[in-house]
Amino acid sequence: MTMDKIVIYDYETTNSTNWGSIIEVGAVVVDKNLKEIGKLNIRGRMPEGEVPSAKALLVNSTSIDLLTKGNYSHYDFLGALENFFIKAGPCMFIGWNNTNFDRFMTQHNFFKGNRYPYITHSAPNSEHDGIHIARAAQLLKPDTLKTGLTEKGNPSFALESLATAQGFDTTQQHTGFHDAYTSCKILRIVKSKHNENWEKFLITATKAGCETHLKKDEIFTINEIIQGKDFPYLVGNMHPDHNSHLFHKKSNDRFVYDLRNDPEPLLNLKINELRSVLSKTSPKIIRVCKINKAPVFLDKQCALKYKYPKGNPYTKLGLEVIQKRAKMVRESEKFCQNIQTIYREIEEEKEQTKTQEDLLPEDTLYEKFIPNKDTALFKTWHSSSWEDKLRMLDKFEDKRCSWFGQKIIYQEAPQILPLDLYKNIKSEIARRILSKNKEKWQTIGMAYTEIDTLRNQADNRDDEVELKKLDEINEFIMSIEKKYEFT
Repeated sequence: MTMDKIVIYDYETTNSTNWGSIIEVGAVVVDKNLKEIGKLNIRGRMPEGEVPSAKALLVNSTSIDLLTKGNYSHYDFLGALENFFIKAGPCMFIGWNNTNFDRFMTQHNFFKGNRYPYITHSAPNSEHDGIHIARAAQLLKPDTLKTGLTEKGNPSFALESLATAQGFDTTQQHTGFHDAYTSCKILRIVKSKHNENWEKFLITATKAGCETHLKKDEIFTINEIIQGKDFPYLVGNMHPDHNSHLFHKKSNDRFVYDLRNDPEPLLNLKINELRSVLSKTSPKIIRVCKINKAPVFLDKQCALKYKYPKGNPYTKLGLEVIQKRAKMVRESEKFCQNIQTIYREIEEEKEQTKTQEDLLPEDTLYEKFIPNKDTALFKTWHSSSWEDKLRMLDKFEDKRCSWFGQKIIYQEAPQILPLDLYKNIKSEIARRILSKNKEKWQTIGMAYTEIDTLRNQADNRDDEVELKKLDEINEFIMSIEKKYEFT
């Protein structure tokens, strides 16, 4: 399943939430042997009307000059990034913890930029996660990588920590290209020590690869992180027709059964009784595999040989008992249907307790798909003049695309907007960033509070350099406030 090309990438952003913007990307393009064949290293400016996080700027060494005077505007930066992704494909994308961060930043930045959001993991491309591969490799062979320790005393798989432990130069860490290249070097170590498993590690980069494995009649090991520590679980597959979550927002979740538990007393329980047993049993009887996040499935021997703190719960049973349990669960269609019902009901109950607030367009990526008619229009819209972009906004069926288009024009070519539309967009930005509430996005007030906290910490360390940077950021926030306060 190895692609001929792998793109190992990393982002730096203005904020660690979906509302932030990507401002730097570093990527190393490698062949299937992880030999470098290309690269990308570009920076963009922050889009107009956004308030950055001071902490994010300090971490990725972004000065206000870099943030506001880079070669690429945010719009042009996303265009260059999209072109790079298109030219690199078909390929496998890999980052470090990217399935929990970088991928979502791509999706939300592209969504807000009227670009196809799922480019890194839609066919013919696929996406894996370097941290999943490294953790799986370490479970199989604990001497694969040298590791430092977290504050809780567990092996640390943070990129910076692994780089230091391996003896790599870390002077440029938290720049996109440096972190992408570090990820590449770590994956080379893993591949060299796990040549026989490398293909198996990569096979779950697609949902189809995961599904194939989860339909098989077999016992295997999954790895979960509990309180920062890796724990292997020996699991069996559920009935192949009843192993998926029935709640629409959890359609990528698949259920497996932890074989330390005897299924026999559970198979004929009524749904309420079964739900009660599931909620009271620890560790959980049912484990959830997210097939859109590239889990790594390992051989059953991994869990069977693992030294658990309180003794191995699986080896005590013996393989014959384990196999019997796995068969019993897999063949019990009614039991597996009951599991589906229980998990769906739990999610439906959660959904009912949510506040029914009106979501802003930027917050609706996963609420509904953009119509195909609109995504087909994106390419023409981007290649048109700014005047034509404005005229074409009416052609978008989805009002979100029309709003994002207006906002892009406001940020890139405000002079061509009719005055009432210009004022409308500016006042909406002002309403958001000047809000006194705790919002999902960064407001002016939240930025000042963050700066004050960071100043106190830097003061305590007598860190004059950081204090100077914080003064610069504070001045910049004041200039944004001044621009929007009387809108």
